[in-house]
Amino acid sequence: QGCMCGRCWGVPAVSAMGDKVGGCLDGLTGSGAKGPVGKPGEKGFKVCVCGGSTKIGKPLCLLLALDPRVAELCIQDLAITMPPPDVLAEDLQHVGIRCKVKPYALEAIQRPVDHLRECLTGCDLVIACAGWPNNGRTHSDILKLNGSVAKNVVEACALYCPDAIVGLIMNPLNSLVPAMAKLYEKAGLDPMKICGITTLDVVRANKFVHIETGVPIERVSVPVVGGHGGVSALPLFSQDPTAAKLTAATQEALVRHVQEGGAEVMKEMLGKCGATLSQAYACSRFAQAVLNGLGGTKTEECCFVKSSKCEGLGFFRFQGHLWPEWH
Repeated sequence: QGCMCGRCWGVPAVSAMGDKVGGCLDGLTGSGAKGPVGKPGEKGFKVCVCGGSTKIGKPLCLLLALDPRVAELCIQDLAITMPPPDVLAEDLQHVGIRCKVKPYALEAIQRPVDHLRECLTGCDLVIACAGWPNNGRTHSDILKLNGSVAKNVVEACALYCPDAIVGLIMNPLNSLVPAMAKLYEKAGLDPMKICGITTLDVVRANKFVHIETGVPIERVSVPVVGGHGGVSALPLFSQDPTAAKLTAATQEALVRHVQEGGAEVMKEMLGKCGATLSQAYACSRFAQAVLNGLGGTKTEECCFVKSSKCEGLGFFRFQGHLWPEWH
């Protein structure tokens, strides 16, 4: 059916060399995203990536297109991006995938709420990875720039796909998610539909424990609570049986490693950009969890949403079941 993984081609679960042969989605649904893969409706799911031509958006679109449950993938970005959405969509159409890929390009002066009716109508999940990178900008500067971008996307979603889950990957996430959720509340919509995608911290925590212990990564699941990035992100190593066995000194070092992961990647990139491939992978894991929930299978994943989990904090990142009931 177009997929090249061992399972879809009928290869035995264990090869002649004794190595495990996984399926196309094993790496996305395992290692923390608990629960079997949920089933879509007869027509599958419609997913949109706003900012599809960005350094995160391009690999994310590929990963989403590989999910057989995604029937339609919409790639939206500005016409001036390289590659523009239509070129990216044409490239993906040459891959052995089942879903339809449709591009939607806007000029810089065009507002999404005026031009994305067809793109967003019927969407089950919208992931916004558009916006500006930090690149030395102050918190107030990046909030002003990306606040405008997020507002444009969220206003369009509120009008054309109010029931869709809207995942944001934009800095400063700790400020943008509450602001966009408030916008939804004012529109009479569910503010918990606005989610900050913080899965990358979980992915990093799991990987660091795997490296430290040698335990297969699919058996490691470290929840990360609090906020997004820096000291506001707190990996709970005590909640994972493997990580809990690490010494206190090792756990403390890994906490700093997770909290400073973004800065470490930025340093290696000479300040030009942050994590891209790992962030795209983490976003696809979040998407897998959401689609599982929409398909009727409760799946645990961490994200930053409106919550009463922590007294005194209106928004909190915690590990919960993603849809159809978020708790």
